[in-house]
Amino acid sequence: MPKNSPDWPIQYLKDYLEKLELRVDAVIADLLGCGEDNFNLLVSATRNLLFGTSYQGSCEIIEALIDSSYSKMSSGHAHLCWRRMYTDAQIIRSIAGVDSTTALDSIGRLDRAIIIAGAAGEGRLDEILSLISRIQTDYFPPLQFSAKRSITERVVSPIHLKSSRHAIPSLDIPPSLLSFQTERYLHPFILRNYARYWPAINEHPWSSAAYLRSVAGPGRLVPVEVGSDYRTDDWSQKLMDWDAFLATLELDEQNQVPQTDILYLAQHNLLMQFPELNGDIIVPDYAYVYLPSPSGYAEYKPPGNEEQLVVNGWLGPKGTVSPAHTDPYYNLFVQVVGRKTVWVASPSLSKYMYPYVAQPNENPASNTTSPSLSNTSRVDVFSDNLGDDRFPEFWKHVIEDELAMYATLGPGDLLFLPAGWWHGMRAEETSFSVSMWF
Repeated sequence: MPKNSPDWPIQYLKDYLEKLELRVDAVIADLLGCGEDNFNLLVSATRNLLFGTSYQGSCEIIEALIDSSYSKMSSGHAHLCWRRMYTDAQIIRSIAGVDSTTALDSIGRLDRAIIIAGAAGEGRLDEILSLISRIQTDYFPPLQFSAKRSITERVVSPIHLKSSRHAIPSLDIPPSLLSFQTERYLHPFILRNYARYWPAINEHPWSSAAYLRSVAGPGRLVPVEVGSDYRTDDWSQKLMDWDAFLATLELDEQNQVPQTDILYLAQHNLLMQFPELNGDIIVPDYAYVYLPSPSGYAEYKPPGNEEQLVVNGWLGPKGTVSPAHTDPYYNLFVQVVGRKTVWVASPSLSKYMYPYVAQPNENPASNTTSPSLSNTSRVDVFSDNLGDDRFPEFWKHVIEDELAMYATLGPGDLLFLPAGWWHGMRAEETSFSVSMWF
């Protein structure tokens, strides 16, 4: 380590090297799956960084391990060891020689370990978040936010679509858990203002650029989609500075920076990356109710994680669109900021939806769990072009069907969507939403 390094990275490397050499830690043992040679490279590079020998060469070895691990993950070798190697190599590289000139780069490396490798390994996520906080505290002034918000409600007028004649039902009273489990789970419904008391809408407003910056701190990266529609060839993804991304949006307490491309943070577990946001929402009890497979979607299985719950954030400007597609889970979708128009249709109408042919696509749909567009419709359900002759069966059978519906959601509104139902979404203004798959 360089002579001007603070003490805590040295102690971290010392503790980590001891675990590597003993090989008794279960998390460390996972790394052996990447091969003895790669494991030994990590050990020797960590030792050299700790004792200050061959600093540049050791950093290059760590970089090579990062690159090779990423290549293995990208080529379909999803074995845990490569995500583990990527995670640990990024951690070691981030604290190697960290100082005021490299602090932003170090934070970015740690965010990559979260975003790209899922902070693989027991306890690694908490460890990474702790390291990010330590670097921010050591090298940057704290970001301040003062809560000034009162509860308000507004009536949201629906934006009519030509692709449906029917409205998604809005329930006056939230259903009981028993009613939900035995009856209401079969069809979509809306609970207006259900989340109006969430901190995300009140004392910790997600409409506030200052608040969203304060919970993340400086130097954070997030994954964004570039382009308005993931079905097009010009759609892409990139990692972007959180502050710079927020600046492109119409949010409170800032002047929006004009942006040529549409940038969309979609289907990302933002609450895992910025855990303070977890305290701003309340997961409805409905998410923990056992539900059978819905009608028309017998292949339903809950998410495979321990909670059997996946919470994702969706943040973007006016005009962002999720084309009509299906997801394999039940969904509690809450609109937090802005308005979003939603179109839904039953799985019974799938034969009229013109899905893409099932084949791998280099641009995986933002809403899918595999790189394929086979769960996505070619029909633009938000088009004003009534009766597009490319999709005659859709216009003939779907728009009049009672199981094809639409609605416009406003802040605090909750939409329940059964697994396997088609749904498309369009932001009518800067929009921040939370989906809870279960």
